[in-house]
Amino acid sequence: MMDESPKRFDRIVAILIQLQSKKIIKAHELADRFEVSLRTIYRDIRTLEASGVPIYSEAGVGYSLLEGYRLPPVMFTREEASSFIAAEKLMEKFTDKELRSHYTSAAFKLKAVLQSSDKDWVSTIESNVLMQPTGKLFNEKVPNTLAVLFKSIAEKTQIILLYQAIEADDTTERLIEPVGVFHENDNWYTLGFCHLRKDYRQFRADRIHQIKTTDKPFTLEHPDLETYMQKDQQKFSTTQVRILVPRKISRYISSQKKHYGFVSQKEVEDGKVEMTFMSRDIEEGFPRWYMMFGDYGTILEPERLKERVLELISKTRSRL
Repeated sequence: MMDESPKRFDRIVAILIQLQSKKIIKAHELADRFEVSLRTIYRDIRTLEASGVPIYSEAGVGYSLLEGYRLPPVMFTREEASSFIAAEKLMEKFTDKELRSHYTSAAFKLKAVLQSSDKDWVSTIESNVLMQPTGKLFNEKVPNTLAVLFKSIAEKTQIILLYQAIEADDTTERLIEPVGVFHENDNWYTLGFCHLRKDYRQFRADRIHQIKTTDKPFTLEHPDLETYMQKDQQKFSTTQVRILVPRKISRYISSQKKHYGFVSQKEVEDGKVEMTFMSRDIEEGFPRWYMMFGDYGTILEPERLKERVLELISKTRSRL
């Protein structure tokens, strides 16, 4: 017997909404999102088709709605509406001026479909949520960095950067083919193929002094961003690091540990946690981070990390 429960109804409606959000949706994407089998997704798709929804499917490609088919705007729940607030606050503080203005316009449209009582509810939350970036994310002379990068990635056209590397006194002009954009360690980066260096490079947004679009198409087929980032990690030699910290300290550093090569952790005796890292930098990055909580910790290995921390402590003491 087919499952006609409210849960299945909600899933079918959600599938229809997702079909409207993208040009093509693969069956395994839907199965992963809803944590059901592919067979269940096939059955749900047949249900939508039987109800008159014009779905086009192609083996090995995915599902899409017939061009032009759209449902009227869907009403949002209060919980869904509250998520807009977090997104809007993030966009205000963590994106460039042009992208922020586009989102503000979109947010007005989203709020327009809320019921009056929900608008008041959202407004109350909105006035009591504040987000602060930890530093300057973009060059003030380039208010459209992310917007241009997004356009370049979508249209597969090259862009020209006037870029200042961290060790350089002057800027250099770079013709690049952006692969993707990511946020890491409180900074925005774009990864792209640099025609000047003839290789893939990362460019930090606040070091971009000028950005210009071109009509030149990409000259290469690029892997997706995640694939490249995984390969990039494998290019660097790493050193295994093991440290011992109290459980309360392990919770305190949990948001930062992934940036330093965190691999795993396990509970040991006396409320301690043993944490294992594969670090790319035990000379500067890792030891300086460790010193933030080192009065609570114990370095189990390697010996060189212990030596380096002692060197930094000695230097610090000599300057006091």
